[in-house]
Amino acid sequence: MAEPDQDVTRLLGDWRAGDQAAMDKIMPIVQQELRRVAAAYLRRERSDHTLQPTALINEAYIRLMDQSSPTFENRAHFYGIAAQIMRQILVDFARKRLSAKRGSGNREALDPAIADSYRQSEEVIAVHQALDRLAAFDAHKARTMELRHFGGLALEEIAEATGRSLSSVKRDLQLAGAWLRRELGGASPVGAS
Repeated sequence: MAEPDQDVTRLLGDWRAGDQAAMDKIMPIVQQELRRVAAAYLRRERSDHTLQPTALINEAYIRLMDQSSPTFENRAHFYGIAAQIMRQILVDFARKRLSAKRGSGNREALDPAIADSYRQSEEVIAVHQALDRLAAFDAHKARTMELRHFGGLALEEIAEATGRSLSSVKRDLQLAGAWLRRELGGASPVGAS
């Protein structure tokens, strides 16, 4: 019997070749890893976050399925794309939460838990925007940090997903982490070290 990683790579190739049923076969295999990534994302959110790992995975799955011509090269590449999609879902969620706050017109003092929720939304968006600025002049470092911070991938997984050496990944994370700390006024993004 093939290893799960080999099954995922084979099924991704089948999907890329036009077998739409291959994605349905992939999901049970990758469900546990996607749940780990989603849980890592949501651990960085407030404790009463209304978006649960299952909902985040389901939304990511829908967006993955909407791709008309998938180009996943292997398992690591698939997880990297899934991490990007989850990042975008969380950023969209944070933007909606901030938009609702601004649109409420309520000038009363916020409950501390609610105020903390908005601060965390602002932090998600600040990291997202800082990564976009970093990508404008160093896409490798931005992508490496995205996979680590938003995807929760291990260094070896990042190396596999990006096709770079482990030492390059470590160096990119160190430099990107320092750059982001400066950009974010000293705050350290999770996974920067």
